[in-house]
Amino acid sequence: MRRLRPIGLMATGHACVDVYQGCVPALVPFLVAERGLGYVAVSGITLAATLLSSVVQPVFGVLTDRRPLTWRIPVAMTTAGLGIALVGVGQQYWLTWLAAALSGLGVAAYHPEAARMARLVSGGSHVGMSWFSVGGNVGFALAPVLVTPLIAAGGLALTPLLVVPALLGAAITVRAMRARFEHRVARSQVQGTDDWPSFLRLSVIMVCRSIVFVGLGTFIALYAGQRVGGGTTTGGIALFVLFAAGALGTLLGGRLATRYGRVRTLRTSYAVAVPAIACLVFVPGPAFFASLAVTAIAMSVPFSLHVTLGQDFLPGRVGTAGGMTLGLAVSIGGIATPVLGMIAEHTSLRLALSTLIALALCSSLIGYALREPA
Repeated sequence: MRRLRPIGLMATGHACVDVYQGCVPALVPFLVAERGLGYVAVSGITLAATLLSSVVQPVFGVLTDRRPLTWRIPVAMTTAGLGIALVGVGQQYWLTWLAAALSGLGVAAYHPEAARMARLVSGGSHVGMSWFSVGGNVGFALAPVLVTPLIAAGGLALTPLLVVPALLGAAITVRAMRARFEHRVARSQVQGTDDWPSFLRLSVIMVCRSIVFVGLGTFIALYAGQRVGGGTTTGGIALFVLFAAGALGTLLGGRLATRYGRVRTLRTSYAVAVPAIACLVFVPGPAFFASLAVTAIAMSVPFSLHVTLGQDFLPGRVGTAGGMTLGLAVSIGGIATPVLGMIAEHTSLRLALSTLIALALCSSLIGYALREPA
């Protein structure tokens, strides 16, 4: 019971910061409707929120390994919220782009240190890390629930109100820091040699997964409107299904890994995602939301396993591994999103999303090159 409380605090804080990664795709339909942005333009907003995060994430990871700085966590959370709050303030596209980039910087600074703390307080448990990871999924899932009714009621001018979750999360995290969990460092440190080849294979899997999930997060609201109708409301429902089912998949991942092993669970879940994405893209009618839910679960089951596998592959660089698996590998998919946007503009959104099938297949196949770390 003593471990559940700190992990619960960390998971809640994780939800409060990752809500801002979910805010970006939730704002996309409103940026299209209110400012007339095209597929490439809104892809650029997603890129802004992820590019800076992707570039600086390894730097924050290295800094965490050299000198843990827990105070950086609430500061990073506040920065992430401030960026999203400013997205609707300026009418110029470049101001919106910079605001999204500021939010990405905050997200980048948060994940390496938070992943290190989560490992310490969970004792390296797969289930404990799955609870921490699911906090991020919950944040993603709550984003459309928070953004859609608010912006639908008052337009993009109300985005400053979106800073509230960051302030709440920072307060919760400060409470966790005051509990002084740092004495667990020595006991939670894993002994072993860094296995960079395995970590690099895992990184390729995570990049493929990131492109799929960020691509769906960016365009699924628009695609749902095309396939089901209902405009921004249907888009908000689709995003909620994507992120809520993803949270369920993350929780399942920890328990499945405990029973069947992390690598086996990873391979199987990505294999299930291949036909699920195909159904999502090509099967018409009510099956859309069912396929979306199965896709989200299958793509999210390995999420927390990426974290523990990465930290076990690099036991001497836990901060770096955490930053890569929780931050960089999640955000780097935004770099590929403009490519999907260009494909959609020159052909169709269906064709653009169909390319995600091959990426899920790659993740499953590369999984066969991994072995469970000792």
